[in-house]
Amino acid sequence: MGRFIRSILPALLLPLVAAGEPVLPEVGKAMQTQVTAGEIAGVVTLVTTKDEIIHWEATGFSRLLPEAPMRRDALFFLASISKVFTGVAVLMLQDEGRLKVNDPVAKYLPEFANLRTGAGEPADITIAHLLTHMSGLHDVELAAYARTADLAGVLASQQPLAPPVAPPGRQWRYNEFGYDVAGRIVEVVSGQSFDEFLATRLFGPLGMHDTTFYPDAAQQRRLAGFYEPNRRTGALEWRTTWSGLPLPVRGHFPPVPGGGVFSTAGDLARFCRMLLQPGELDGKRYLSERSFQLLTTIQTGGEPPGPRGWGLGPYVIRGPGDGLASRVSQGAFGHPGATGCHLIIDPERGRGYVLLLHRRSLPGGWDNRVVNGFLETANRAVAAVEPAGVGAEGPAR
Repeated sequence: MGRFIRSILPALLLPLVAAGEPVLPEVGKAMQTQVTAGEIAGVVTLVTTKDEIIHWEATGFSRLLPEAPMRRDALFFLASISKVFTGVAVLMLQDEGRLKVNDPVAKYLPEFANLRTGAGEPADITIAHLLTHMSGLHDVELAAYARTADLAGVLASQQPLAPPVAPPGRQWRYNEFGYDVAGRIVEVVSGQSFDEFLATRLFGPLGMHDTTFYPDAAQQRRLAGFYEPNRRTGALEWRTTWSGLPLPVRGHFPPVPGGGVFSTAGDLARFCRMLLQPGELDGKRYLSERSFQLLTTIQTGGEPPGPRGWGLGPYVIRGPGDGLASRVSQGAFGHPGATGCHLIIDPERGRGYVLLLHRRSLPGGWDNRVVNGFLETANRAVAAVEPAGVGAEGPAR
């Protein structure tokens, strides 16, 4: 979308925004189709520009039995979207000169000093390797998080460290433990627990007051239900939590950097707007321009194969592809969560997209028909309100 269109689009939608219900009607219809088909129980969708929200809608149900309508302020478990916040946290400390992403991990965590590869060579893992899934580290079992109260305990549970499965920097391998290590480095450098750092340095200043690792009682009452299809019938069945583990309680469960954050669409709109600035919101800068470029530029070469590479936290679209990659621009970045949630920033179009739902095992994984239907209908709906013949969007580049 051209700069002119980007500047006048909020004005075109102003009556909807002023009424308190900015809605692109076709999006809700597309999502209702998924609800009616039993694909999902309910969903919250949001589209924002750098200046304001242009779509925010709740569709379907937060709970099916008994039925409870989905709310726009419903709370969701973001799962791996949390990795983007971890990348931002590390880069904030780099901006302050307190670490460098190319520093060896052993500079901050001595237990890594003598780590060697299977071939006996020094495993010189850097912070950037952790954030790009290029560390080669073995992963941590989910149950390990339930056996300790903090990130120091998570790292202690993995001692002695197993040799990396591949030399660091050579092979992309999706990895949760690398983010635990990165979060622990944030704690060592900042002197705060990881959740405190994000709360005081990012979530609080951004006005993301419903974003937390530890939902309180009031927030838990707004938590959307977790669903999984019955393996035999395919019908959605309620689950107590996404993972089978209890809801996290501070002091009894660590703040998991790779997948522990809960949030709402309204809060994530604030985060999207900051990234669309880029790195600044309401006169406060959270990331320098250099750090923003590191966050959102592919750092993994040709790894992994396909239309996505990896920045320091989010995936980054490197070129045309099928599914999601065909519905956003080159350079768009974001992250999905295993719960079905997805956060996408498309700088070329000047939009942030938030899709929040709780459903395990969506067909297609990250590239499922729910997120693709959302993107396709949202882009088409925005194009429909543009003046004819002015800056019409072509295919994603």
